[in-house]
Formats: sequence, C-alpha cells, structure tokens
Amino acid sequence: MADQYYYSTGKRKTSVARVWLYPQGKGTIEVNGKSAQEYFTVETQMGSILEPLKLLEQVPNVNLVVKVAGGGVTGQAQAIRHGIAKSLVEMDLAFRPVLKRAGYLTRDSRKVERKKPGLKKARRSPQWAKR
Repeated sequence: MADQYYYSTGKRKTSVARVWLYPQGKGTIEVNGKSAQEYFTVETQMGSILEPLKLLEQVPNVNLVVKVAGGGVTGQAQAIRHGIAKSLVEMDLAFRPVLKRAGYLTRDSRKVERKKPGLKKARRSPQWAKR
C-alpha cells in the first residue's frame, strides 16, 4: 500500500475501531484481515460503514484498513463509521462541516446501564405476586 495514510480511532459502546485511510485508493475496505462484505454480512451494517464516504463521494477514491475489537457487530460497524469520518477530516478539513452536520463526528456516548442489586436488570424489578 501507499506510504501516506490518515489514522483515527472510532468508538461506540464497548467497540473500538482503529482506521487507516489511504488516499488514491481503489475503494477496498479490509476489516480485521477480511473484506468488509465478508465481515459484515448484514446489509444495514455495511451501509452504516459507507455512509460518510457516500456523503462525500469518496467511496472509489480511498482504501481503508480497519482493526476493530469489542462489543457486538452493530456497535463495531458504528465505531468504524465514526473512525472513517474522523480520518476523512484528517485528510481534508473542508469535509468537517458536512460530516459534523450529518452527525458522524459526534461520539455516541450511550452505554449499557449497570444492573442494580435487587432488580432483574438495570431497571426491571422482580415480578410482583399478590399471593
């Protein structure tokens, strides 16, 4: 691959994605050593990853190498989307207002609420029995 690249980290829930963006690419996306289509079998997850690239019409112009760990597949896809958006801003600051308006640069900070003692889940109480 080319020597020049733009690196960034994207996060969502407990997923962390490290993204290397290579300009002057052919549009290939590699996730954990596999092609993105092979790694993400659900179409919506694949679409989620490509959203910032499609918005800026950069899909055929860049190559991406991604290492992602933690969380579930959907959280990983959204972490990758966050990392790609940050890499695109590193590549060209003119992309920042467009990506910011679309909400791709904001880290979604929502995480799973912890389970409380005496409850079944974080907020679900045990079933009440009258008799």
